[in-house]
Amino acid sequence: MKAILLDIEGTTTPIDFVHKVLFPYAKERIGKYVEQHFDKLSNEIAQLVVESSLDETYTIPVDPTEPGSIAAYLEHLIAIDRKSTPLKSMQGNIWKDGYESGELKSIVFDDVPTAFESWKRDGKTIAIYSSGSVLAQKLLFQYTDHGDLTPYISDYFDTTTGGKRDEESYRKISDALKVSPFEISFFSDVIEELDAARTVGIQTLLALRPGNAPVESTFLESIRSFDEII
Repeated sequence: MKAILLDIEGTTTPIDFVHKVLFPYAKERIGKYVEQHFDKLSNEIAQLVVESSLDETYTIPVDPTEPGSIAAYLEHLIAIDRKSTPLKSMQGNIWKDGYESGELKSIVFDDVPTAFESWKRDGKTIAIYSSGSVLAQKLLFQYTDHGDLTPYISDYFDTTTGGKRDEESYRKISDALKVSPFEISFFSDVIEELDAARTVGIQTLLALRPGNAPVESTFLESIRSFDEII
């Protein structure tokens, strides 16, 4: 393998940190953020209006001229964990303030720093693919409880590359990394993501981390710690 591609939530980072710390932090502050930056969010607001018009989970019309209307829809998207690109962009900026102020510190599993060091020493490219924005990914690995891990990471990919359950996304990542799909290993806790990656020839490993939802599959190789493969 020449490249290691990693999911974050449930793979390098406990699910509880994302759902019980990051999401509530952003949800509590999203209204104020929209109000303060409303004039600079025209692109995101336009995307949200289109998204809401197709959203069967939200029946309240979204008014692009009202910050409160936009904020209410964003809070709904956070609550249902929608992989919405404009939402992820705004969350990243909110978390940036939290990390830089010291209010937030991200958590990674204890085996992650050791694995990163080993893979880097062996000349492997380490890349991240998450539904969170590239900014959010960089912040998470910069402000960890194990120190700054960003020097180990070469590339970051988010929903602007494509959906994580779309096989075309993994072709794009392979091209961006300039390696064959057969030379990439992808780690995730979501079977549908692994299936999509495997379709294009990427080797996959299912992450069975503490706190992850139970998974029943006899067709996937799995690991409980990166220590098992280094």
